[in-house]
Amino acid sequence: MALGILNNIPSLAAQNQLSITGASLQKTLFRLSSGSRINSGADDAAGLAIADGLRANVTALTQSARNATDGIGKLQVADGALAQVTTLLNRAVTLATESATDTVTDNQRVALNSEFAQIKSEIDRIGSKTTYNGQAIFGNGSSSDPNKWAGATGGLTSASAIADNDTMTITDTDTGKSATFTASTSTMQGLMDYFNTGAGSTNVGVTVSLDTTGHLQVADKSGNGSIVVTSTIAAAGAVTRASISGGSNVYLSDGTTAGGGAITTTINALASNSIGTGGSKVDLSGNDLLSASNAQTALTKITSAISNVAADRGTMGAVMNRLQSAGNVINNQVQNLSAAEDGIRAADIAQEVANMTKFNILNQTGISALAQANQMQQGVLSLLR
Repeated sequence: MALGILNNIPSLAAQNQLSITGASLQKTLFRLSSGSRINSGADDAAGLAIADGLRANVTALTQSARNATDGIGKLQVADGALAQVTTLLNRAVTLATESATDTVTDNQRVALNSEFAQIKSEIDRIGSKTTYNGQAIFGNGSSSDPNKWAGATGGLTSASAIADNDTMTITDTDTGKSATFTASTSTMQGLMDYFNTGAGSTNVGVTVSLDTTGHLQVADKSGNGSIVVTSTIAAAGAVTRASISGGSNVYLSDGTTAGGGAITTTINALASNSIGTGGSKVDLSGNDLLSASNAQTALTKITSAISNVAADRGTMGAVMNRLQSAGNVINNQVQNLSAAEDGIRAADIAQEVANMTKFNILNQTGISALAQANQMQQGVLSLLR
C-alpha cells in the first residue's frame, strides 16, 4: 500500500464507525430514559401506528367505564327516591285503611286526609326536584320539561315570516314580569332578537332559538320552571312545554364506530297523578279519605301505585346490574389492550442495558482506533529525516 497524506482512510473509517456507534448509544439511552422502545416514527412506524390506536381504544374505554359508573350512580339516586315514595305510599295505605272503617268519625277523616294530601305533595316534590348532575331525573307528571317550551311546527329558519299581529307573550311567574312580541313584517330572527337581546330581554330571562330540526325553542335561563308561554304565531304551531325523553342513555365505546353503543333505561315521570306508565299508570291526585267509600277506592289505587313503583325499581335494578357487568368487561378490555400496547411500545430494559454496555465499549474502542489511525501518518516524517 502506497504511503500518502492527502486522505487518512483508516481515520475516516474509524470516524464513520464511531458515528454509527454514537447514534446507537444515543438511541439506547433514549429508550432507557423514557422506558419506551418507540420514541419517534423512525424507530418503528408500523408499531407506532398500532400502539397509538390501542392507546386511543384504552382512553375511550377508560372513560366508558366512568360513564357506566356514573350511570349506576344516577339510577341509584332514582332508586333511592322511589324507595322513599314506597315508604310514603305504605303510610298512605295505613291512612286509607283507617279511614275506610266506620269506627272513625268524619272529623277524624279530615285529619287523615290532610296527611294523605301531604303525602301526595311530597311525591310531587320528589318527582320534580330529584336531580343528578343538575338534571331532573323524573321530570313531572305530564312528562314535560318545566324549563322549556317548544313549537309544534318544524322546518323553520331565521328567515321564516311571521304573520302581522301574531303575538307571543312570555311571563315569569316568579317575578310577575312579562314581555309580548307583536309581529309587524317580522321573521323568526326578529322574534328571537326581541327576547334574547331586545326589549323583551329586560323583563324575562329566556333564550329563544331554533333547534336543528327547525322547531322554535324557549328555555328558562333561571331554570326555575317559572316561565309561561302563550302564542298565536301560526308559523310555529302550538307552543307547549317541551317533552322529556324520560330515560337515561349511558354511552360506552372503544373509540370506534363498531365498538360504540348505548345502554338505555326508561325512567318514568313521577307525580301523584302519574305513578307508573301505560295502562297501569295510577293517578292519586283526585282521591281523598273524607269518606269510607272514598278511602276504599283510594286504597285500591295506592296498592296499585306501590306495585308500579316496585316494577320501576326492578327495571332500574336490572339495568344497574347490566351496567356493572359492562363495566367489568370494559375493565378487562383495558387491561388486555394496555398489555398489548405495552408489548409494542415498551422498551426491553434488560436488552437495552446490554446494548448500552456494548455500545459504550465500542465507543471507547472506536476512539482508541481513531487515535491510532491518526498516528499512522506520523510515520511519513521518518522518510524526511
